[in-house]
Amino acid sequence: MEQPAHGGEPAGAAGDAAETLDHPLPEGVRRRVVALVADAFGGLTVAELPAPLRQYARFTASRRAKFAGNAMAAALESDPLFRQRIGERFKQGQPELAGAVETGTPPAAADPVDVAAAAYVLRPPGWVKLVAAAGEEAQRVDAERADEAGRRELERLREELAAARDRSRSETDQLRHDLEAARKEAESLHRKLRSAQSDVKRGEAALRRAQGEIDAVRAEGAAQLSSAESEARRLKARLGEVEAALEASRRTAREGRSVEDMRLRLLLDTVLDAAQGLRRELALPPVSVHPADTVDAVEPGRMSPKDIAARALSETDPALLDQLLALPQAHLVVDGYNVTKTGYPTMPLEKQRLRLLGGLSALAARSGAEVTCVFDGAELAAPVLLAPPRGVRVLFSKPGVTADELIRQLVRAEPPGRPVVVVSTDREVADGVAKAGARPVASVLLLKRLSRLS
Repeated sequence: MEQPAHGGEPAGAAGDAAETLDHPLPEGVRRRVVALVADAFGGLTVAELPAPLRQYARFTASRRAKFAGNAMAAALESDPLFRQRIGERFKQGQPELAGAVETGTPPAAADPVDVAAAAYVLRPPGWVKLVAAAGEEAQRVDAERADEAGRRELERLREELAAARDRSRSETDQLRHDLEAARKEAESLHRKLRSAQSDVKRGEAALRRAQGEIDAVRAEGAAQLSSAESEARRLKARLGEVEAALEASRRTAREGRSVEDMRLRLLLDTVLDAAQGLRRELALPPVSVHPADTVDAVEPGRMSPKDIAARALSETDPALLDQLLALPQAHLVVDGYNVTKTGYPTMPLEKQRLRLLGGLSALAARSGAEVTCVFDGAELAAPVLLAPPRGVRVLFSKPGVTADELIRQLVRAEPPGRPVVVVSTDREVADGVAKAGARPVASVLLLKRLSRLS
């Protein structure tokens, strides 16, 4: 690489000053020069770069060409030393093209833009002519390309015009066809309209005739109504005369009653008043027992829970529970948690209660029996906010009282002879309520019955 001459100017600077471009570089040549500088840029150290370009030292060639293009072009034009270094890098990269450009005999097959860019960087004698000639050649090529592109565009436009004409003819034919169809449809609609107008006129004439007939009927009806009102007034006056005569007859009959009839009625009223006073004094109840009721016998259809138990049904057959609940005034008492922990023990207590109460509500609606469900209050961490379902009484035992004891209290509260059915698998509860006259059944029996309702 040449070293700068004394005074800070590199060798060949005087030759550069002798030749200058009298017009800007063609755009294609300028882009090629910027790309050439960007490629050679990476082979220089930061100290060898002009100060304005040092910030782009770490950029890639494509990023340098994009962001530092103007700065590199300005440095190449104003800094002979930088241009010489770029030229040296270019000679190393493309020695054949560089040598041909320096001798003034560029290859005929070489790209004019590459030749102009190399001449602009290397600045050999006559470089301005090379740049100008290459620029003219590039412009000629661009013009030919533009001309060719214009011809292709013109041909494309002609084809589009021909296609548009074809479409226009096709659309025109279609529009003519549609217009003819619309004209025929309009004529058909006109005919229908004239027919409809004729129908309307006939209807209006018929309406006028009907209106006249209605007016005549109204006039006749008004006359008949007036005649009927006159007849009604006459009949009302006659009715008043008849009612007055009847009242006079009644008054004469009342006045003509004998004294013996009056005395007999007075005596009868006295006897009746005395009998009612005696019933109130003795507090006698109404007679509800008849003689036939005193005869000892078995009445049909009257069965007790013990009679149901004696029938041939399994203790786990849901039909047994249906028969028990079919007894008159039956009361079903359910040990809540005993049933839920038998049927669905893995569910939370709240969901156990809701599921059981939902099934009991459906069972109460179907059987008509009184249903009471008892839960142990010791299981509660806080008071339960629960709206009892329709037909089901829900009770929680008080603190210190178990659900078993509350069930026994419910059974003892019932009058003797009423059918009471207690659902619990607890043997102690079953034995206790059985002694009190209730009928115990297993929890699994209720669960089977409820499963049929779901």
